[in-house]
Amino acid sequence: MQDSANNGPNWIAGVEPPSEMLTMSMTAIYEKECREQPERLAHLLRAYGDDESILKTLTNLQQVALAPGPILFLGMGASYGSSITASIWMQLCGRSSFYLDAGEWLHYAPLVWDQVAASILTTASGESAELVQLCRENTRKPVALLCNNEKSACWSLSQHRLPILAGPEYGNATKTYTNSTAAGILLGSHMVGRAWQNDAAQIQATYSDTLDEVFGRRAELEEFCRGAKNIELIGRGAGYGAAIIGALCIREMAGNRAAAHTGAGFRHGPLLDVDASHVAIIFAQGRTAELGVKLAQDCNARGGRVILVSAEKHEPSEKLLPLTVSRVPEPWEALIAVFVPQALTLRLIELYGANLRPRFQYGDMKE
Repeated sequence: MQDSANNGPNWIAGVEPPSEMLTMSMTAIYEKECREQPERLAHLLRAYGDDESILKTLTNLQQVALAPGPILFLGMGASYGSSITASIWMQLCGRSSFYLDAGEWLHYAPLVWDQVAASILTTASGESAELVQLCRENTRKPVALLCNNEKSACWSLSQHRLPILAGPEYGNATKTYTNSTAAGILLGSHMVGRAWQNDAAQIQATYSDTLDEVFGRRAELEEFCRGAKNIELIGRGAGYGAAIIGALCIREMAGNRAAAHTGAGFRHGPLLDVDASHVAIIFAQGRTAELGVKLAQDCNARGGRVILVSAEKHEPSEKLLPLTVSRVPEPWEALIAVFVPQALTLRLIELYGANLRPRFQYGDMKE
């Protein structure tokens, strides 16, 4: 795709890829980008603590949040998953906030755009048609942007903008999900006047080791899931955002059927068709961890297999594969949980090949 403004290549994240990336397999690129997540997260946390231009934007948005009305977090795909975590965090801090699909908000909500305090748009590319259109609309209320492409249309159209700092990503969303989610948490923290440094330090202390440990068990994860017709990822709160990106990762990279659910949504319907052909990956973390454990027991009782992701230890069985991960402050568990579907995906594409080819330029962005 050629960029209409400069008639040059529209590179991912606005950066021309190094020559060695052009010959790497999708499997190698995917693993490389997964393992870069700790480094990119650390870079973002430093920047949001020290960079004067970022701190100025955060201060401006803290003033915006004083206005009446909810704070909306809008995105699509992986960015929608990131928006969930940011919105949930503001709710936990006592500030009215909601997450919505950006396409739905664009087409169905113009009559209520002026009833919110502000809208936060999250996008990796900054070129998605729906997000570009929202940046162009006169919503009469402030619109802020979290974006990984500072050469994008959205970036040029936005007044309040914050970088995701994930670097170029040539597979599906891994680094961009991690950094978008972290940036949303930090933005939400600033908007409610809550310090975030201690919580961020806690996750950094174990983040890289947890990634290595979970990825080291990827063969075990794949073997446990082998033969499943459906893989369903289930979480509550920030864990629901992780479930969405986890399902996208499996579907996009490996081509396997996968779907995301809230815990309540899964219990009131999909649980009824669980049988031996199902695998559920349940994120039993945070304040609703016990509900996740109970759901795992009910899935097992119907013959389904469960990968149970929890900070607590659980006894394994033929139908239960417990995976103990680090306990981290809310809502940072969204970053830890996603390691499990990422690791499973890596093993699937190591064995059977990737469903996607590496992408070095943005394609045609259609609604």
